[in-house]
Amino acid sequence: MARSPYPLGANLNPAEAFRKMRRIIAEDPDWHLNLVPSLSNLCLQSIVSNFEEKPIFEVLTPIQKDFVLERLSTSLPLHVTANLISDSVYWKRCCEQRWDICDVSHYGHSWKRMFFERHLEDIIELFIPDVTETKTVLQIVPLCKNYVKRLDISQLLPPIKEPQKEEDEYGSELASVNEYDGPSMDHFDFNILLNKLTNLEELHLVYRVKQCGMNFEGKMFEMTDRDCESLAKALKSCKTLKLLRLRLSHIEDKKCRLLVKYLLDHPSLRELDFSHNMIGDRGARAIGKLLTRSKLEILNVCDNDIRGPGARAIAHALSKNSTLLSINLRLNRLRDEGGQAIGKALLNNNTLLHLHLGANEVTGPTAIVLSEVLVQSHTLRSINLSCNNLGVDGGKALEKAMSHNTSVTECDIRLTEVDEQSISFINQVVRTNQRLEEERRAQELKTK
Repeated sequence: MARSPYPLGANLNPAEAFRKMRRIIAEDPDWHLNLVPSLSNLCLQSIVSNFEEKPIFEVLTPIQKDFVLERLSTSLPLHVTANLISDSVYWKRCCEQRWDICDVSHYGHSWKRMFFERHLEDIIELFIPDVTETKTVLQIVPLCKNYVKRLDISQLLPPIKEPQKEEDEYGSELASVNEYDGPSMDHFDFNILLNKLTNLEELHLVYRVKQCGMNFEGKMFEMTDRDCESLAKALKSCKTLKLLRLRLSHIEDKKCRLLVKYLLDHPSLRELDFSHNMIGDRGARAIGKLLTRSKLEILNVCDNDIRGPGARAIAHALSKNSTLLSINLRLNRLRDEGGQAIGKALLNNNTLLHLHLGANEVTGPTAIVLSEVLVQSHTLRSINLSCNNLGVDGGKALEKAMSHNTSVTECDIRLTEVDEQSISFINQVVRTNQRLEEERRAQELKTK
């Protein structure tokens, strides 16, 4: 049979010819050939699905890595992902899925650092001595030690109290005075951890139990002697630590002295915060010794029980110290004995920038000594004497001193019984000094 020289449908109208030429009609009107996944995407999807068994990642191109990271499960074991996946969208997804509030700016804008710091914090805060296995902590250390720079521990759980059994008639008499059947530790033992965190720079601790409800006991909110000894040794072993904040933990003189003993000559410690504890004069003397054998720049011991003798010990160290930039003694009981000692020490100190003596029951004599400091010092930038009874004479002495001062840019004398005229003059001088400081900084920027 002879073949027609004309193509199929040549004698038909265009619509009929198009209908006869089309052999496949898709059920989905939006279907298009471009929607068919490419072989490379199918391969990448297979990598995602089998990542735990075969973690193929390093050989991928940057675009392929992005494809995989956006689809990987956030529940993959950390031993698979920790040292393989760098800081990326994957760790951001892990953080946002686990915690409601994720401010990466608090973690050096590193999502990976945020994840591992908060993950380790959660493990420690839920650790129950003699119940939680130590390996729960230790097995995460090799995975997170390169990324953990700060730990902020907001609770430490005590051991589970065993119900007391009824003793027989002679039970208490037969019990040995040296027998101890209690737990091996009272809270988490930091001695097993800190020396392994080779990049740790900040440690924030509170010995307390959150949401204890009706089971409240005073011992839930304090560091025990064994805790203190364990922590002290751990701090000494952590050579990279720059900031230690240990607040609201019922630290009294004995514990303070033990902690300071192990912090003497620490190579990197620059900031120490023992605020809101129970430190008295003996503990303050230990802190004074620390100031002579460390490179501390910031010291905060506000809301303790430091009185005159303790303040004198700190003042003696302060007169010889050349590294401390800020000291906060607010809410202690220095009175004029301690306040005057601190003031006289500052006459021989050329480095301190910030002094806080608020709410210390100091009066006019302390204000008079500090006025001498304000006349002589060119380094002090802020002084806080609020909530003390300085009186009119103390205010006049400060007013006269500030008329000769060009460095203090903050002077807080609220609630001090100082005359309003003196307060107004001092505030005016402070504003002038602030303006001069801003001009000086602007000039420095121009010369750079």
